[in-house]
Amino acid sequence: MDHSEASRQGIAYQIEQLVADLFTTYDITLGTPGQPNMVRLRGHLQLPSDRAYPQIAERLRRLGYTAALRHDSKLNLDELLVIPGVLPQVERSRLWVHALLLGATVLTTLYVGAGMSEARPPDDLWWPLFHFWEGWPFSLSLLSILLAHELGHYFTGRHYRVPVSLPFFIPVPLPDFLGNILGTMGAVIRMKAPVTNRRAMLDIGAAGPLVGLIVAIPVLILGLSLSKVQPLPLNQPYSMEGNSLLYLLLKYLVFGRLLPADGVDVFIHPVAFAGWAGLLVTSLNLIPAGQLDGGHVLYSLLGDQARKFSWPIILALAALGLLLWPGWFLWAGLVFLFGQGHPGPLDSITPLDTKRKILAVIVLLVFVLTFTPVPLKIVVPGNTGQFAMRTVVLLTGILAGLTWMGRRLVQGSPRH
Repeated sequence: MDHSEASRQGIAYQIEQLVADLFTTYDITLGTPGQPNMVRLRGHLQLPSDRAYPQIAERLRRLGYTAALRHDSKLNLDELLVIPGVLPQVERSRLWVHALLLGATVLTTLYVGAGMSEARPPDDLWWPLFHFWEGWPFSLSLLSILLAHELGHYFTGRHYRVPVSLPFFIPVPLPDFLGNILGTMGAVIRMKAPVTNRRAMLDIGAAGPLVGLIVAIPVLILGLSLSKVQPLPLNQPYSMEGNSLLYLLLKYLVFGRLLPADGVDVFIHPVAFAGWAGLLVTSLNLIPAGQLDGGHVLYSLLGDQARKFSWPIILALAALGLLLWPGWFLWAGLVFLFGQGHPGPLDSITPLDTKRKILAVIVLLVFVLTFTPVPLKIVVPGNTGQFAMRTVVLLTGILAGLTWMGRRLVQGSPRH
């Protein structure tokens, strides 16, 4: 036996003794093909995993190791994986980057909001650029919803000591006549380490959509109260925002009728459009795939079995693209390329408790209520201009898809 092998066995014995009151060890493996310096202990936990893991993790962290718990269902044994190195518990953010992106997003959303102003001359394409301050109602409303969404993730992540960054806002510096309908592709946060267990994963994943929705609903009600119900144009193209069940219900609450109907619809105020966009962002984030919030929720419920839903989701999105909105084709492609895997938690043994299963059902209900089959369309009387209509709705899908790609790349967590 060489010196290094003896040293590794000594470390393994030290680890076994360190956790002996929490984990009964049956056998020890030194190294695996992918992790030559890892130590694997197999046996049984002496306490429920949600109580044992924090103690084990803290003890090993003091020695410079990271602990992971798995369960071998074939052998009915628990596995404690001890990996050299410790994960960060605090994300060091460069505040100037966040401030710069937020400032740029404020300007781009002000510009888009100004383009919705009733004061804008009909044929002046550049008026919003020189009167951007007119867009403050839209900008304030939309950014409040997006900020609430991301801060829901941020503070919940901090509660669980997951190193999460402050939000990175994503401005879209394009003219509104090129399809820039929001001025932003939303915001993302960065997670530098895996979550502790599936309970924490569910809480972090659900917090953003729920907090964002709590802000979006009153914003939308306020905006609808500022909007007008008018006849739809007969001789000129017009855009129509899509209906979700929740949007239909809120319009009924404010106007006392389902809209559109009988040739009339609500022509929404910029504040209402921001609230509607908040519902749309909520539903898109809750698509159960990859690093989206819905993907976190699905994995927290099913663990590795969640991968079995990748192809049904891809096929469902493709069918929606064929039948309803071509932008769903892009989302199907993105899920195919990036959304078929999900990093697991450090402790994969601890199951969801009853209250979190109820929370997961609530999140599913939110997805159903906010899902918008056709987010946006251009209506051209006389059934002309179909190519223009498809171009605009596809561009909207591309922008939404790029938001998902940004979230997938920025929020990706390391695997084990």
